[in-house]
Amino acid sequence: MRALDRLDELYAIGGGPGANRVGYSPEEDAAHALARGWLEQAGLEVEVDEAGNLLGRSGAAEGLWTGSHLDTVPQGGRFDGALGVVAAIEAVERAGRGTVVVFREEERGCVGSRALVAQGQLPDAFVELHIEQGPRLAEAGVPLAVVSGIVGYVRGEVVVEGRAGHAGTTPMALRDDALVKAAELILRLRDEAAAIDGAVLTVGRIEAEPGGINVIPGRVRFSVDVRAPDEERLGQLIALAGLDPARAVPPAEMSETIRAALRVEITGRGLPVVELPSGAGHDAGVLAQAGVPSGMLFVRSLNGGVSHSPDELTSPEDVELAIDVLAATLERL
Repeated sequence: MRALDRLDELYAIGGGPGANRVGYSPEEDAAHALARGWLEQAGLEVEVDEAGNLLGRSGAAEGLWTGSHLDTVPQGGRFDGALGVVAAIEAVERAGRGTVVVFREEERGCVGSRALVAQGQLPDAFVELHIEQGPRLAEAGVPLAVVSGIVGYVRGEVVVEGRAGHAGTTPMALRDDALVKAAELILRLRDEAAAIDGAVLTVGRIEAEPGGINVIPGRVRFSVDVRAPDEERLGQLIALAGLDPARAVPPAEMSETIRAALRVEITGRGLPVVELPSGAGHDAGVLAQAGVPSGMLFVRSLNGGVSHSPDELTSPEDVELAIDVLAATLERL
């Protein structure tokens, strides 16, 4: 299948292990050059905007955009972002309408799509195909899902104060260990977040000061990432973790018009319709927040739904089905 061959070509850029195309690196440049060639082969009119986003216009229904990104995290997977690009090229070529967009640097804050919004160069509508990056579709035995919305999130830092002391001479009963206090707080945050349906809270980084192996920590800083599918639950998480609500990225609801079109195409192929919120951020969320009617189609992830890893996997059959649904949806829209 041509789409899979193109994914192999992209995966080879930068060398392994995994995909290594960090945003605005020579490797991402090479991936964009490769995609530009494919757009030209498809007979699309190619342009590059000020942020480096790549666009291929078909000449018909050009305001209807589809695409994704080609940058990756270090040692990332074969399908994340890249599948949405190669699928978009195939779909626009089959449908004979629409514009393919290849965004720059999605992984570190959706830089390309945010720049596009700042430039005011907005499409009439946008559809993004993406792997699920989770296990829910595989567990349900279903190949595709319509994305209902993209979660809102806040990231911040919590500081816990204690008192540093000698590890050998300070009795346990007299210690004010900041790391122990931080551990207790993290467990409490985890339990309280788990009680909020659909919410997640992650501590990904911990730093203990002064950092000596024979010193009781006197100060601990840890990161907190909270996500929820609506503003009410996101607000609960913000209050729970004591984060700054001004730093919140609000949830993004997907267009009902696009969701309906995707549902029709999925049911027309004898498949059940599953609708899921996305727990990860995407360029579609940036455009939706800017007022662009946006939608997403998830493709089943295998290997337990692992993503941002060389073990990322999606089947050829699911890829072909997803491209077929995307092309038909572009025609319907």
